[in-house]
Parts: sequence; structure tokens; C-alpha cells
Amino acid sequence: MTTRNNPRRGKGEQRRYRSRHRNGTGRWHHVYGAVDLGTNNCRLLVAKPQGSSFRVIDSFSRIVRLGEGVSLTGMLSEDAVERTLEALKICSDKMRRCGVTRMRCVATEVCRKALNSEAFLARVKDECGIELDIITTGEEAALAADGCAPLLDFSNKNALVFDIGGGSTELIWLSLTEKRQSEVLGWMSIPYGVVTLTERHGGRSISENAYANMISDVAEHIDNFENEHDIAANIKGGTVQMLGTSGTVTTLAGVHLGLPRYNRRKVDGSWLNAKSMRDVCKRLAQSDYEARVSEPCIGHERADLVVSGCAIVEAMHDVWPVKKLRVADRGLREGLLHGMMRIADDEPRVSQEVTS
Repeated sequence: MTTRNNPRRGKGEQRRYRSRHRNGTGRWHHVYGAVDLGTNNCRLLVAKPQGSSFRVIDSFSRIVRLGEGVSLTGMLSEDAVERTLEALKICSDKMRRCGVTRMRCVATEVCRKALNSEAFLARVKDECGIELDIITTGEEAALAADGCAPLLDFSNKNALVFDIGGGSTELIWLSLTEKRQSEVLGWMSIPYGVVTLTERHGGRSISENAYANMISDVAEHIDNFENEHDIAANIKGGTVQMLGTSGTVTTLAGVHLGLPRYNRRKVDGSWLNAKSMRDVCKRLAQSDYEARVSEPCIGHERADLVVSGCAIVEAMHDVWPVKKLRVADRGLREGLLHGMMRIADDEPRVSQEVTS
């Protein structure tokens, strides 16, 4: 429960409540910043602790397309690097103005692949004052699952979480317990995301055959994950929650809801009927580029990428036919924040200086 908006506490009691909790654990001494630099997006969250979680005090998101062309050349292009540096400078300025004292800034698939990533990271440190950590696929999957944990329904035995990125798609298979705890039973990083799949098959003009090939590319990896964990049998038993976190699923939810502009409050945590989701996917796959641009929740920035995202969603649903999907506009950044706060909690308490 928060104190700031609790009318039942007097001001003095509220001050004592805040002091007791801030001095009781290490997390209360810091302002936290989390940067997630992906193949397509650069995202920032700045937060302060609140209860067992946090309160966002600033945020930033920009499509930078850092991975543009990497699947073809193996290199980050100068134009993409410049776009990304501009966005990271904004992130750095925001964190400085907010007084961030703990930060973690990570890069994912595109920096794992690009041959000139080390030179790029050096420029980021020199020009933006940000040290980017290239995380592994396993850590990326775990952070995404951690960030989405508040949306898990623990009345189920398992959850299947997926994160469709620009350069890869992460799958996380979780066991859920009655004590509201989760355990990672398995994970996979599929080497296709919306950018890499679009560069392989096209994004503006997409034939029915090209769309089928997109689905086929992804299906091979999904079949391997299914063979290892037998997820479909659990879905048939009605004990699995599917949760999607990515620009693809939030976009599909926004289109399905007919939003005049994207609204995180309406999308995050919403449930999307699987048939409705697939209907939207098929409609977008059959639409021309201009029709996709005219969709308020897609626009120019996503119109050439959204169809490849639809193909990934359809490939998953072909194997794992859940009746509904929960949509998360959260994930890796939130996982970073939770992790930093837990680390701060485990640190020795700062002893007050005693003046003699």
C-alpha cells in the first residue's frame, strides 16, 4: 500500500511509515534507471521503490532500428548507430535529471551478433556516459519473465511467456506454485525477430507465400521447444497461461481494441481472445502497406515490421492453441529494476555515523 495517496494516515504517521521502510531495506536509498537497447527499440524506465515494487517517475521509448541491415552485412551501420546514440543521450539526460543512483543498461540480440559491437559500446560510453552490458539469451529470457511476473495467474500450473524482439524471440516455460512462485523449466531463443524476419522475406509488399515462409521459419524452432517440454498436452488440460510481451502483441491488442492511439493502461494486462488475435494477424498480413500505416497503433514506424510479428504469433498458436493470451506492456526493463532493488536489499545496511 502506498502512503502518498492514503487519506487514512495523518502526515506525521505517513512520515514515520516512509522513514521506517526506507531505512529498513537498502532499496529505499536509491533512484533506479533501466535501459533496454534492442534490435529495434531503445527504452528507458526511471523508478523509485514503492511497497514491494516501484513507481515510474520517467520513461522514454524510441524506435531506432539499430539492427537495420545487420542480418545482411553483419555490421551496425553508421546511420543506425547515430540514431541510437541520439536516443541514448536522451536516456542519459533523463537519468541525470532524475538523480539516478543505480542503473543497469543492457543490449540484446543485435549487439550479440554485430561484428562491430565493441566499437559501438565504446562510443556509447564515451559520448553518452552509459556502459552497456551485452546480456546472454538466457539472462534476457529470465529478465523478461521476472518483469512480467505480476501478470501471472497462479491458479494455473504453468505459464508460457514469449517476447518477440527485433532480432530474436525468447520463449520461457514456467512452473507456477500455490505460493505464488515461479520456476523456469526451460527457455529458448529463436534467431528470428520482427527485423530479421522482415529482412529475410520483405515487409512492405508481402505475398501469401512469403507469409507462409515466415511462419515456417519460426515453426521449426517452436517444434523443437514443444518436443522438449510437451507444452501442448498441458494446454489441452487447461492448466497453462500464455503471456506475450513485445511491441507485436501490444500492437495487436491496440488494433483489436480499435484504439484511436496507443494507450498502455488499456493494453497492459488485458486479455486477448486467441481467435480475435489470429483474425487481426490474418487481416494485417493481407493488407497493403498503406492500409497498415493508417492503423493508429501501427503507423509508419511499425507498418513494415508488424506482419513478421504476426507470423511469429501464428506459428506459436499453430502448436500451442490457447484460448486466450494475456498482453504485457512490460518485461525486460521491469526485470532489471526488480533485480537492482533485490541487490540493494541484500547489501549491508548503512550505519548512521555517531558523533562524539
